[in-house]
Amino acid sequence: MFRFRTLLFAAATLLAAAPQAFADTQPSPRSIIAEARKIVSPNGVEELKPITIGGIQQWISVRGRDRRNPILLVLHGGPGSPTMPVAYTFQSPWEDYFTVVEWDQRGAGKTYASNDPKALASTMTVEQMTRDAEEMVQYLRKTYGKQKIFVLGHSWGSLLGMNLAQRHPEWLYAYIGVGQIVNSHKSEAEGYDFVLAQAREHGNKEAEKELLALAPYPGDKPLTFERIGVQRKWLNFYGGLTFGRKDYNYAANTEYLSPDYTDKEVNSIDAGGLYSLTHLLGPMLAANFDNVTELHCPVIIFDGRHDYAVSHTLAASWFAALKAPSKKLIWFDDASHMMMEEQPGRFLVHLVDDVRPIAVAAGDAAPDETVESH
Repeated sequence: MFRFRTLLFAAATLLAAAPQAFADTQPSPRSIIAEARKIVSPNGVEELKPITIGGIQQWISVRGRDRRNPILLVLHGGPGSPTMPVAYTFQSPWEDYFTVVEWDQRGAGKTYASNDPKALASTMTVEQMTRDAEEMVQYLRKTYGKQKIFVLGHSWGSLLGMNLAQRHPEWLYAYIGVGQIVNSHKSEAEGYDFVLAQAREHGNKEAEKELLALAPYPGDKPLTFERIGVQRKWLNFYGGLTFGRKDYNYAANTEYLSPDYTDKEVNSIDAGGLYSLTHLLGPMLAANFDNVTELHCPVIIFDGRHDYAVSHTLAASWFAALKAPSKKLIWFDDASHMMMEEQPGRFLVHLVDDVRPIAVAAGDAAPDETVESH
C-alpha cells in the first residue's frame, strides 16, 4: 500500500510539472533567479527603483523579509564597482535578519547608465559622494521609519562610511568597515612588497621584471592607471584580492545572470568603473585616516587575513588604537578582500551575532523565532 501511494504521488507530481517541463519556451536564467529569490513574506519589502539623490537619479535595491528588521546600507567598493549585480549570489540569507539596501553610487552601475556622464563629471568628488551618502541615509530613515541604520562600507565604500561615521554617528547603530581603508599610500606599498615577494618565491621572472619596473612603488611618481594596473594584475594573481584564486572572474561572470540588471546595464559596468576611477582614483589614493583616533558610534571591522588589496595589517593597527563606544575586530582567516563572497557563511554569522544585536537591544528588529524543545 505504501509503495502504491508513493507511485501515485510521484505520477501526480510529474503530471503537474509536465506543462512547464515540456514548454516550448523556457524561462530565462534571470527570471528563474528572480522568482527563486522573490520576497513573499507579508511584511517583507522587495524594491528596485531609482530615487533622486544629489539632484540626479540613483538606483537602489531594498530587500528584506520583515520590515521590522534594521536597515543595512551597503556602500560598495571600486570606486565604480557596484555590489548590486553580484549580491544575489550571497545576500539572500541576510534578508532574514536585515532590510538590505544595495546602492549604485554616482558614476556606477545602473546609476551610471541612467545619467549623462559628461554632465556629472564635475560632481565626481569625495565630498559630493559623501553628501550623497548623507542624503541616502536620511532618505532611508524617513522612508522606512527608522531612527538609526547600519552602514557597511567595503573598500572604497569604507572611505565614505568613515566620513559618515565621523559626521553623523547619531544616525548609525554601528559602522561596519569591510576591507577598511586607513592609509592608502602605505597600503599600496605593503601590497607591492607582498606581491614582489610572491613573484620571487615562485620564480615568476615575468612578474618580478614588471614589478621592479615600478620601483619605487608607490614612490613620489603619480599612481597612473598603468602603474597601479601592473601591481593589481599580480596582486590578484597571487590571491591578494581573493584568497586562493588568480582573478575575480568567478564572481564578475555572475553579473551576466543578475536579476537586477539588464544586458545593457551589465555591459555598462566596466564603463562606469573606468569613469569613476578617472575622477576618484587620486582622491582614494590620498585617503588617510591615521589621525582618526575616535568615533562616536559602535565600530565593527571585518578583516581578511590575506587582504593585500587594502592592507589588513594597517586596519588592525588603526583599530587597536581607536576609541569608540564599543568596537570589535573580526578576522576571516581564509579570505582576502572579498569576504562576503569568499566566506559567505561566516560573514552571515557575524552579521547576525555581532551586528544585529545592537538593533535588537534598541527594539528595532523582528522577534527571534520561537524554538521548542521536547
